[in-house]
Amino acid sequence: MSVTNVALGHKNWLALSLYRVRQQIAAAERREQEQQRGEQGRPPMPDWILEGGLNRGSPPVAVHVGGCHMAGKRWKGVSRDVALRALIEGIDACGHCRPDAALGYLDG
Repeated sequence: MSVTNVALGHKNWLALSLYRVRQQIAAAERREQEQQRGEQGRPPMPDWILEGGLNRGSPPVAVHVGGCHMAGKRWKGVSRDVALRALIEGIDACGHCRPDAALGYLDG
């Protein structure tokens, strides 16, 4: 094999490698753009959250500030008035995010 053939082989391999790297970069940029669109399209986190019980018909078990990591998977966003009413009716306030203090409800 001549030096010219080896050089052409390396040149082709490098060109193919560069092409693959550019494809991977483009795919990564598309994924990042899709993620950003998804985050922009996501509704904003509610200010107040009621954490639901284990069964669908069971009453809420806790009130949280929106975005509290302790809220679990069964929650729904509520207005300030609904969150305050829940605390007044005896629903527990989360001990981590302290919605009772944030709502100014200190009697509970």
